[in-house]
Amino acid sequence: MDNLESAVANHYGVPDLLTRILKALETKGVDLDNLTPDDLAPVDEFHIGGRPATEYVVAKMSVSNSQHILDVGCGIGGATRYLASQYGCRVTGIDLTPDYIEVARELAARTGLDRQATYEVASALNMPFDEAHFDGALTLHVAMNIRDRAGLYGEVARVLKPDAIFCVYDVMKGQRDGLIYPVPWADTAETSHLTSPDETAMLLENAGFQVREIEDRKDFAIAFFRQSLQAVKQGPAPLGLHLLMGPLGKRKFDNMLANLEQGHVSPVIIIAQRGP
Repeated sequence: MDNLESAVANHYGVPDLLTRILKALETKGVDLDNLTPDDLAPVDEFHIGGRPATEYVVAKMSVSNSQHILDVGCGIGGATRYLASQYGCRVTGIDLTPDYIEVARELAARTGLDRQATYEVASALNMPFDEAHFDGALTLHVAMNIRDRAGLYGEVARVLKPDAIFCVYDVMKGQRDGLIYPVPWADTAETSHLTSPDETAMLLENAGFQVREIEDRKDFAIAFFRQSLQAVKQGPAPLGLHLLMGPLGKRKFDNMLANLEQGHVSPVIIIAQRGP
């Protein structure tokens, strides 16, 4: 793990995260012995739009129950558990942050999905998998922390089977410079590495993908942050993304809304297909 990856892992690490999540679930009256992915959705979908965004993105991938899907930068496993429970497929998640992988494994076990959903601490630039190992892949708000974007997409292409679908949902450069920090993925510019949709598409094509679709979700994102910030005024719910973001959570949400409205960033979905 290089210095940048160490800084990213440290940024996301949260001490006693599992204990805090389980306590919040108990406060909500959730039976910890009968957890479902829906119970966990408020905390384990750490990307713009949460569970609705996951559903929207995954629907573009044509997943079947015979497939093995890779989630690059899986966090605590929300998207993997959604895929496993709704589509019946196998899913492997990787993430740099050991705290996240520890929690992902425990929550998969508590939801009865640990045979379908497995997790490893690993770098997206050097994945511990053979060539042509997976039937599809996705990455949800991950590449913003990766400087070597060509290396990332080349490595994803390496582990995908020919014609496999790769779904990218990331925050990308907008029309204006001047990103306001902190944001959910970075407190400073040191660990923030954005590309534009056009740059991202070119990088994917250079890695051997054919870009099938590009969709800007800026309006959706603005509505999401306005709604989220309005809800915060009522006081934080026991279970939510504040458990992952810490005391700067509201400030990061405020900054994201400003960055979106001022045209500094936009969340974009790119659907790409690995070449034959």
